[in-house]
Amino acid sequence: GSHDSFSYWVDEKSPVGPDQATAIKRLAKISLVKKIMKKWSVTQNLTFKEQLEGGIRYFDLRVSSKPGEIGQEIYFIHGLFGIKVWDGLMEINTFLGQHPKEVIFLDFNHFYAMDDSHHFYLINKIRSAFGSKLCSIACVEHVTLQYMWEKKYQVLTFYHYPLYREYPFLWPGNKIPAPWANTTNVHKLLQFLETTLEERSRYGTFHVSQAILTPRVKTIARHLIRGLKNTLVHRNLPMILNWVKAQKPGVMGVNIITSDFVELVDFAATVIALNDLLLEEDESAS
Repeated sequence: GSHDSFSYWVDEKSPVGPDQATAIKRLAKISLVKKIMKKWSVTQNLTFKEQLEGGIRYFDLRVSSKPGEIGQEIYFIHGLFGIKVWDGLMEINTFLGQHPKEVIFLDFNHFYAMDDSHHFYLINKIRSAFGSKLCSIACVEHVTLQYMWEKKYQVLTFYHYPLYREYPFLWPGNKIPAPWANTTNVHKLLQFLETTLEERSRYGTFHVSQAILTPRVKTIARHLIRGLKNTLVHRNLPMILNWVKAQKPGVMGVNIITSDFVELVDFAATVIALNDLLLEEDESAS
């Protein structure tokens, strides 16, 4: 999976998003501030299509309306506004049409400046984009690839807002916990990932290990121009990747793992290779 999956493009010309504090909105009236914000808002270099081609199958999505804009249009957001959600969904759907056995996870987990009418608009867009590819909520243990292929499902959509109850194709957010370490320290991050794996409930949910470091205000202040990638990601990715390589998938192990700048190392290939361990277990059991 990718963290803030859509943030490969953010709009420096748009107003600062409603996910930001008032002080930042005031500061952002200075044009240089938005350039700096961009360096810290962008967590991916690859488009949806490129991420899909590189093996990413879980997308972490934050969305917002544009306050003051007429209509219900919804955009991706991370500090600054990204592309329209509809455009991203269409790009993903094109890939799924070309690869009918591929399955993806869409995790809509943060909503800003949205009332119920915005949610209805967005949910209808999700339904229009994917139609019969949307997997209805079921017991997590039953949702194997075989099950998805038989039903011709390709999309699991998680929706962290009460309206999910009205739509069988929206899974509740509590079916995909994604505990967040909120640290700049790679050792604390890895310790947190270990602990949360141990706490992970045995049955009934998917689970996301967020292998990401989060800048604090003072981190940003110290390294303004360098941005997220050069300050935190480049230096620590090798250690994070070593942790991934040491994991086991399965009931008490890892399930979905997310990272920033997924193309900087062999992240997707390393995670995908963990599945071989499950195949080995199957063979030894049989």
